[in-house]
Amino acid sequence: MAETKPAKIPWRDHSRLFLAVGVMILSPFQYGIDFGMIGGLQAMVPFLKIYGYECPRPRCPTGWNIQTDRQQLISSLMTLGAFISSGFAGVAAKKLGRRGCLWLACLTCTVANIIMMTTTSIAPLYVGRLVIGLANGYFMTFAQLYIQESSTAELRGLFLTGFQFFTAFGTLIGTIVDWATSKRPDKSAYLIPLGLIYIVPLILGISMFFIPESPRWLILQGRYEEGVKALAWLRPTGFDVEAEATDIRTAIEREREHSSGVGIIDMFKNPVDRRRTTLAVGAVTLQAASGAMFLIAYKQYFLTMAKVSNPFGMSNVLSCIGIIAILANSLIIVRFGRRRVLLTTGLLTCGILQLIIASVYHRQPGTKATGTVIVALSCLYMFSYNGMIATYAWLAGGEIPTQRLRSHTFGLAAAVGFAGAWLTTFTAPYFINPASMGWGARYGYIWFPSCCIAASWVFFFLPEVKNRTLEEIDEMFEARLPARAFRKYKCVGVLAAGLDREGRKSVEREKEVEVLGDEKVMAETVVSKE
Repeated sequence: MAETKPAKIPWRDHSRLFLAVGVMILSPFQYGIDFGMIGGLQAMVPFLKIYGYECPRPRCPTGWNIQTDRQQLISSLMTLGAFISSGFAGVAAKKLGRRGCLWLACLTCTVANIIMMTTTSIAPLYVGRLVIGLANGYFMTFAQLYIQESSTAELRGLFLTGFQFFTAFGTLIGTIVDWATSKRPDKSAYLIPLGLIYIVPLILGISMFFIPESPRWLILQGRYEEGVKALAWLRPTGFDVEAEATDIRTAIEREREHSSGVGIIDMFKNPVDRRRTTLAVGAVTLQAASGAMFLIAYKQYFLTMAKVSNPFGMSNVLSCIGIIAILANSLIIVRFGRRRVLLTTGLLTCGILQLIIASVYHRQPGTKATGTVIVALSCLYMFSYNGMIATYAWLAGGEIPTQRLRSHTFGLAAAVGFAGAWLTTFTAPYFINPASMGWGARYGYIWFPSCCIAASWVFFFLPEVKNRTLEEIDEMFEARLPARAFRKYKCVGVLAAGLDREGRKSVEREKEVEVLGDEKVMAETVVSKE
């Protein structure tokens, strides 16, 4: 059967789809605000007076510091919470859907922030960080699932670029607010940034009432008519919605016929699902393997301890560089979009930059010239990370999972990615805090080999699925293509995708019947002649 693809439609005709995605990308904006803001709090004197201790200059440039274990837990408990909630994403999605899980995240986020703003004790602060991590795990997982499942193949890459842009933009807003309030002498210095966390869940929670549920999730749940209506809302007027919905249902039914079920164990039962699960997990984990979580979570503190002048201002510069990189990338992802090439290049570039930063700091720590080099190379690092790693890691991890296991597989991938981020944010204070090892920028020595290993994995194992529909990706994995063959493979269509498993068997059976029929006729002829 020939492959059926809808004609290319101008972007302006997808206005409702852009609206739905615009609502969903408030989720990474919320995550970015929290991630960008919490690092700055740990460099604010009013925050340190409550949760830290007095430290003599010049060892501590501000006269205050925070215990290593507290610094670890304040930053890493959020990612630990995200790991936990993402790991159970498949279970929650089955009952609540994409929007339901995001509404739950909005409520959880609000509760967590109330705890953090009303306490002056460290234990409740830890609880608040863990609970807000549970919310952020859902924000990042289910918003991306909704975008992956609702967008067209041509726009999916652009939308995921927008997803990463709003993560970086949220980080920038968090660091700017930290910078604006950091000189305030009282608790308002950190309470004002925390107050921002209420705004996005409120807007997101209300906005989701005006967009439909993910059509793929509805069809997966057996609610075909509702799925068609949701798809009709998301697609332009006159679009052949029934054809797309039929393709989605056919792909899901074919997967169910050849697979045992939908559950955690099913992600690893057969070779195809096992490969797709492994690739999705590996792709998302590339973010942690690059070492970026260290710079994003602790940039203000790291720059302060490296004796860089105006560390809060330089943090804003790094965040702006990251946003510029994503805007530049939005032109590449539509016109070029080669995930393998960009991920490999980005990882190698980030690794080399961290090696140079570590080497320079090792030779001349604490000098003005070294501080200038650290800022300059950190800007290049953020440009490379946001422009070539961050977007494509999540994008590849979301495209690869099988249809029926998408919630489970992407949830696992996000969980492992958050676990990597947790490991980075938990261990980084041991290396950079002067109260512990005091490595400072020498921490980059660890991330150079990590980036090289990750780049090698991408080159040899990660397939290229640019501009492929999710059904086409299913077909290519079912064909068991090697990673390098994906880019040039010509799909035969969703209905013919199961030819190797069913079609050939059917054709063979028909031929057997024809042969047996001919033999029977010949035998009857011989008997009659006798």
